[in-house]
Amino acid sequence: MTLNILAVTAALLLSLTNVHAYDAKLTISDLNVRLTSLGAPRVNGTDKSGDKTVPAIYFGERKINNNYDVVDALRKAHNATATIFVKDGEEYVRVSTNVLTAEGKRAVGTTLAHNAAYESIGKGAQFCGLIDVLGTAFDACYNPIKDSSGKTIGIFYVGHKK
Repeated sequence: MTLNILAVTAALLLSLTNVHAYDAKLTISDLNVRLTSLGAPRVNGTDKSGDKTVPAIYFGERKINNNYDVVDALRKAHNATATIFVKDGEEYVRVSTNVLTAEGKRAVGTTLAHNAAYESIGKGAQFCGLIDVLGTAFDACYNPIKDSSGKTIGIFYVGHKK
């Protein structure tokens, strides 16, 4: 009987750990903490992202364009995809990501599809739900990145493959 109770308890703890490890809302909260701990978000100047020249986005003094430390740490901690987008006109361009293209390269320079997440961000709101990311289904969350004046300057995203 004691062995059965231990087995059930272990199975319950394992399932709870897996639920939390793959919860997009918890993962986006972790990404938010990691980014805001660097400082306030802002854009300053431009930088290359893939084959595009786009605004350079910073958190504090750290330029995020072509810097993969935060998104790679999130993959390691949560087994999640993560992307930082910068707003460029009416588009959002990936400037830091662990999302890979079909060729196995980081998808920097690609843009956010005009989907439900795009619509929510356009209204200044978070989007969480099932979404297609470059042809693959993910349980995802997108948060707007706002500068000190409240203007949306980018997006941060996390996703767990379905």
